[in-house]
Order: sequence, then C-alpha cells, then structure tokens
Amino acid sequence: MQENGAIDLTGPWRMRDALGEYDLAVTLPGDGISALYEAGLIPDPYFARNEYDLRWIAERDWVFERKFHLDDVGFVLTLSQVDTVAEVKINGTPVLTTDNVFRSYRADISNAARRGENTLRITLHSSVRESADRQAALPYPVPSHPRNCPIPNGNMLRKVQCDFGWDWNIALAPFGIYGDICLRPKDQPHFSQITTRQAHTGNRVTLTVQAQLDGADQAELCFAGETQTVTRDVHGRIEAAFEVENPDLWWPVGLGAQVMHSLTLSAQDVTETRRIGLRDMRLVTDPDEIGTSFRVQVNGVDVFCRGANWIPADALPGRITPEKTRDLLQSAVDANMNMLRVWGGGRYEPDSFYEACDEMGLLIWQDAMFSCNLYPAHDSFLDDVQAEVTEQTARLSNHACVALWCGDNELVGALGWYPESVKDRDRYLVAYDRLNRTIERAVKDVLGEDANWWPSSPSLGRLDFGDGWHDDRAGDMHFWSVWHEGRDFDHYRDVAPRFCSEFGFQSYPSMDVIRSFAEERDFNIAAPVLESHQKNKGGNARIAETMFRYFRFPEGFENFVYLSQVQQGLAIKTAVSHWRAQKPRCMGTLYWQLNDTWPVASWSSLDYGGGWKLMHYMARHFYAPVSTTLVPSDGAYDLITVNDTSAPVEVTVALCALGMDGQEREVARAKGRVTPDRAAKLLQVPTSLIAADEILLYRTTLPDGSVQTDHHAPLPYKAYDLPETQLVLTSERDGDRYKLTVSTDKPAFFAGIEADKPGRFSDNALLVLPKEPRQLTFTPSDPHARVEFVLRDLYSATYGTTNKDRS
Repeated sequence: MQENGAIDLTGPWRMRDALGEYDLAVTLPGDGISALYEAGLIPDPYFARNEYDLRWIAERDWVFERKFHLDDVGFVLTLSQVDTVAEVKINGTPVLTTDNVFRSYRADISNAARRGENTLRITLHSSVRESADRQAALPYPVPSHPRNCPIPNGNMLRKVQCDFGWDWNIALAPFGIYGDICLRPKDQPHFSQITTRQAHTGNRVTLTVQAQLDGADQAELCFAGETQTVTRDVHGRIEAAFEVENPDLWWPVGLGAQVMHSLTLSAQDVTETRRIGLRDMRLVTDPDEIGTSFRVQVNGVDVFCRGANWIPADALPGRITPEKTRDLLQSAVDANMNMLRVWGGGRYEPDSFYEACDEMGLLIWQDAMFSCNLYPAHDSFLDDVQAEVTEQTARLSNHACVALWCGDNELVGALGWYPESVKDRDRYLVAYDRLNRTIERAVKDVLGEDANWWPSSPSLGRLDFGDGWHDDRAGDMHFWSVWHEGRDFDHYRDVAPRFCSEFGFQSYPSMDVIRSFAEERDFNIAAPVLESHQKNKGGNARIAETMFRYFRFPEGFENFVYLSQVQQGLAIKTAVSHWRAQKPRCMGTLYWQLNDTWPVASWSSLDYGGGWKLMHYMARHFYAPVSTTLVPSDGAYDLITVNDTSAPVEVTVALCALGMDGQEREVARAKGRVTPDRAAKLLQVPTSLIAADEILLYRTTLPDGSVQTDHHAPLPYKAYDLPETQLVLTSERDGDRYKLTVSTDKPAFFAGIEADKPGRFSDNALLVLPKEPRQLTFTPSDPHARVEFVLRDLYSATYGTTNKDRS
C-alpha cells in the first residue's frame, strides 16, 4: 500500500509472447527488449549486427501480467507511458484500451475487480502490425521516411517516431510501460491538468493556477506564503491567482540564479506539489530591416541561445534513468550551453528531466512529437493529438525552463520528399495544416493566445511554407548543406541565420565505445559491423572524403577515429563562431546533436553512455560566454568578440603569426569594451601580413586576467608541413583524480588524450605550444581505477607515431 490508500503496481511482473515461446520475470517500468536481454534470452541488441536478427520481437504481441490483492473493489487504475497499442483486462474483463504512449489513462475497475486475489493483464499489440493495418485502412497513403525508418508506418501511431529507426538510431520498435501503474481509491480526490500561467508587470508577477479537480468540491492552494481556498466550477475546474511583489526571478544559467518557489494544491488528504520559477519568457519575432527576428527574451533580457538538440537518452526506454539523464544535462551545462531543443521525433521527457533543467538553468525548446513524416488528418487521429498536446502542455507549463513550443520537426519540408505529396501537394498541405492547427489550438487553450508558439522547425513564420533550410532572413534555420551536400566548412560563413536550430557534422564514437560493440577484426570503416553502426546513407564515405579535403590521411583505424572527431569539432566551431559573430542578427545556435541513443557513428558530441567526444571539449570553448573568433573577410582577418553575459566587459585581443617551428610574431593588438547586445569587431588585419606557412594565433585577455588562446589555419591542415613533435604526457595520482601535464617542443595541434577507463578530462583537443605546457586533470568514474593514457595530435595521427603516458 502507498500513501492515501493507493496501491503501487510497479515492480515484478511476468512477460510472455502470444505464441507461448517466451515466459519470463520482468520489472516494470521497463521495456520488453531489455527484459529479454537481461533474462539471457537474446544477445545484446547493440552488439555487432544483432539488431537485424532481433526485429522479430516487435512483430509479436506481448503480454504483461501480475496478481494483486484487494480488500475493496472501489479503485481506479492509472497508467502512463504505455507503449503503445494495449488492451488492459482485470480478471479477464476489459477495462481500458490505449494507443498513445504520450497520454496518461484512468479506468474504473470496480466492475471487473473482486475482493481477494486479482489478475491484471496488459496485452501490447505489435506496433509493426498495428501501424501497417492503420495505413491500409486510410483512404489515401500517408508515407513515412523510408531512409530513416526501415520499419515502416510508424507515423500511424502516437509512438516515439525514432523507435522505427532513424539516420542515427537502431530500428527495434521497443514496447513496454515506462510510467505509472497504480490503483487509487475511486472516491479519492484527483487533480489533473495542473497549469500555471505568469503575467509580469513592472515589479509584480501574477501567477494563475488552474486545475481539474474530481472527487472534491474544494481545494486549498498555497504559493509564496499565501493560501487560498477555491471551489470548483460546474466543469470541475478550479482557479486561483497569486500576486507577488518584487519577486525573486528565475534566470537561465549564466545570467542569474535559478530561484524556485513551492506551489501546493490540497484536497482532503491528497496533495500535489510543484516547483515554480518566476520568469517573463518571450519569443520575439518582430519584422525588421532583414526580415523577421527570432530571439528568446527572459525577464526583458535578450538571450543568445547556445546549445544542442536533445534526442532520447537511450533507444531502449528501460535503460533510461534519471541519473543518466541528469549526467547528460550536466555535460551540456559544463560545455557552456544554456538551451536544448527536445526534438520532435523522440518523446516528451519525464518531469525529472524538466526539473533538472529548471535547477540547472537550461532553457528548453519543446517540439511536439512529430518529425519528418506525413501524418493522418482524420478526426479520430486529431482528437487524440489534441488530448496528447493538451496534457503535455499543461504538465510542462509548470517548468520555468520551457522557453517555447514548436509544432513539429521538418514537416513542411516533408511535403516535398514523397512522390505522393509532390504529385498532390494540396491534399497533403491541407492535412498538415489541420494537424498543425490542432497542435497550436491545444497549446494556446492551455497557455493563452500569447503562448510562445512557433509552427514548425525550420520555419520562416506562420503560414509561410518556404525554404527554412536556405533562407536566412527570418525564423529558424536548419542548415545541412555542409553535411548532406558535401560543402566545405567555409560554407557555414555564407549564411547568417536569425537562429540556427539544426546543423551538424558526423564523427565516429570514441574507441572505448567502439570496443563495446565491435571486435578488433571489425576495426575498419568498411567492415559490416562498422557499417551497421552508421545509419546515415553515405555517412562513412563522407567522413573519409572530408578527411582527404582537410588532412593528410591518418595512419590506422584508431587515428582515423581520433581525426574524425577533430574534424567534427572544426566543422561545428566554424559555424558557431561565425554565427555568434553575427549577434544580434543571429541569436541562437543549437547544433545537431548532444547525445546518442546507442553506440553509433553520428553527429553527437557526447558518446553513448555520456563520455565526451573531442567536439564536446571544443564546444566548451566556442560556447564560452565571452569568446573571440577570427572571421576571414575580403582581403582581411577580423577578430570579433562576443559577450553573452549581463554586463559589458573590457578585453584585450592580440593576433600573432605562428610558424611551424613554434616561433611567434605579434601582428596586432587591441583593447575594447564589448557590450552584451552585439558582437564587437576589435581588430582587422590584412591577409598579406601572414605568410603561407604561418597559422594565426589569437589570445583574448579577460577582465579577471585569464587568457583564452585559439588558432585559425588559413589553409587546410594538410597544406602545412607539420613538425615532428616531442609531445610528452606526464601523469600523477592526486587523490581521486589524475594531474596531467602535456608539453612539446614544436606546436602540437588538437592534442587529444584518451583514457582506458571511463571518466572526464578537464580539457582536451589541446593546442600545445613550446614553453607553454598544458596542465589538466582526469577524474575517473571509478575513483579507485588505475588509468593509462594515450596521447595523439595531428602529427602523430598522420605520421603513425604514438605518444604514451610517461608518468
């Protein structure tokens, strides 16, 4: 028994398939594929090419069953995150059907239950079969993305879309129950759709609280030291407004504190609690001399959004935990990010995700869960969507971190991807418009007409169905020309988006991750195992071709992996640093993508499991709140400093020419004041001042005396005769961590340190200069682990030498 007489039915269950071949103990919440693996009945789905031999699992119906005891039958069954098409029976009597993993359900079981022992059986029908049947029943075809989804028709179900595969995800169509399974007394009060709205005027905020109340006539609401007793109306709604003078406000990370206030709703012996951050959040899309702005404003302050796109923390939901998720979020903050976009092909994350973002000050761009496919527009589908979005909007309204709601990911572009919609665009455009208006109406019915709503990503604005991939005058942009079209990194400089919400470049996962799914005999990018862990068609070839373009080709597989991560970081650094230099024309860069769902070659900066790729260490620098970038212009180099803090800063920038022998000569120096509202060009020098064999070295001295050092290679690195370096790594144990020193006699570019145990370096992908040794730390995940290190740089990777730990 739980508090207030509720009965928790999570924990031990039995699971079996409809054919009677499998019968095993499982733990819910969880997913069936993870359960089969943990019981030793299938191999690791992520290892080698096992995926392809395990897709049969999703083609079967599976039954979850458990028994429970009742002294009284007056209960309501509550379920959430049921994946996906389910039939629920108590003692053989149907009490509920579900077909939307994003909704919660309640069912009165009093007519099916009995005193004493009861049996709860939940049959999850095959999503593969159910989706195919629904497609066949439509009056016209509504296709899904065949390259992304090797398991077709996932767009027929309100289920995580990338469960059917994606160009970075495994295709297994998992099933299970991931949320609540609980019996609650039928006569017990119940709160639902608890919603908060904030109105900020001067130094006052009005917090309006609304909720649906069943089972009681009155409720007591308490916020900021004030208690109100409210009576529900004829529709079962309750509402209270709280006035707060001179409130302590919530701010995004880096701009202020994340102050949270307690809100409680009580009816009889039932209490619901929410943590509320008071902030004035606005999406500003005003016409200007360029087109239309796109910026997030918090408490009257324009915020440049630095961050990445978030996808599910694991392909198998049973492997997702709040602790693992929080670690990924912390890595985003540690890399100086202040926003994540919850992408529309995944899931609305659980409360623990948004609570962590509230506490960390991470802004959230929230997509509704529609991505890249076409979708049905018949009434029953749209009614279900309306209920889904209403529930999720109400739930997320209580989180300070949620900055805006977006209708979908790339559905406007998808109208031109399928033969059916190209041939009959009007039919599919009308269907899209019906879906999009349904989502918008649901969001605004909950949050009000002034909700921070954006129709689609990318989008040029409401009812504008133009090209959001290449038009940089308005709205948000997805810029994929460098990766998908094979353009040079410098092509990022040819556009100046108002807000770039997707762009990316792939790399391989780190060697420790590769060893988790491949044997040494598979260490070749053309090996079937490596190709099966590359889901983007032509991705391996594109990584290799780009290497030929920028670098001398690496020696051996491990150096190839290292260099793929270097070039990934260079690509994204080129884009981010250039677009930040466009501030305030550009007010956000969210690269694709932060994390991985399984061990795979992808656009992520964090490996599956949370380890940092080299790009994530680089992101920590190019996302620094105060940062200087070198931008090539016509016949000159511009040094531009951007300041994303809340106050002006005085900085000094110095530009030097660096020879391959390590000799530096200063070219120019300047001191300037950089305000938060725009990037400042502090220095411009002619390109003629730099010799062909020199690299540009620039240092920024901040007000606290710290110095940021970076470099820019005017030519591809392969054009330089890199010197043979005497690169030395020394290490010593210092309590639970290692102290490391990297030194060199000649310039060493992108010195990357690898550890044979999981953990975190304080820095990586280092520029190491003569007489300027770099000191850093490594903290192993296991504080007792003995760690060995390997050091690589551009020279060693391309000339086949290896620098080992010389401790």
